[in-house]
Amino acid sequence: MRKVAFAEGEIYHIFNRGVDKRKIFEDGSDLERFLLSMMVFNTKEPVGSIYEHLYEHKKKKGKSKFGRATSKKGELVEFVAYCLNPNHYHLLLKEIAEKGIERFMKKLGNGYTKYFNNRHKRNGVLFQGPFQAVHVNSNTQLLHVSVYINLNNRFKKRELNLSRSSWEEYVGLESNGICKKEIILGQFKSKQSYLDFAKSSLKDIINRKNKEKELKNPNLDMPRPKN
Repeated sequence: MRKVAFAEGEIYHIFNRGVDKRKIFEDGSDLERFLLSMMVFNTKEPVGSIYEHLYEHKKKKGKSKFGRATSKKGELVEFVAYCLNPNHYHLLLKEIAEKGIERFMKKLGNGYTKYFNNRHKRNGVLFQGPFQAVHVNSNTQLLHVSVYINLNNRFKKRELNLSRSSWEEYVGLESNGICKKEIILGQFKSKQSYLDFAKSSLKDIINRKNKEKELKNPNLDMPRPKN
């Protein structure tokens, strides 16, 4: 059960995975659809046909395929970072409207599930219960969580064609992204400075995860105490 009191102006780490750890992205089209849904559903206004948004989105030439699809005035959240993996996702969101995160995530979850089930000829829930949320309550936590999310698809051997993150936005490979990167990059002298910080933070994260894994899976060949 999620026990987080959301508040405007605050930042939260949002995450969820497929029910029974199943894939929520079967191919690149699913990834594109989820990203489009992130943009289209980020609005206070009712959303009409997402297919119309998709058509208009593809017509725009010379612009990023992840360009903004809603009016900034009517947005519910700001995207700080994201990572979409084959069977789960991570979002770093800032709430900018009353109950913005809850309203946005309801639209995103319901809309994408409806699309996925229709496309892949299935029924039932797609995600493992309600989305989970962690309040980011310090700047140090914010910086490290941004790295954790931006580089989340680098932790394990994953199908990178079924994964997408905002890392390309942060290092300048995606010029017209959807994230409010200034929240993070504004604290560094340059993108290279953030890159250096990210490498160091990633090393710490991986070391910590490896230690946790060792604690969960102790070496069975270790000498046992005598009775």
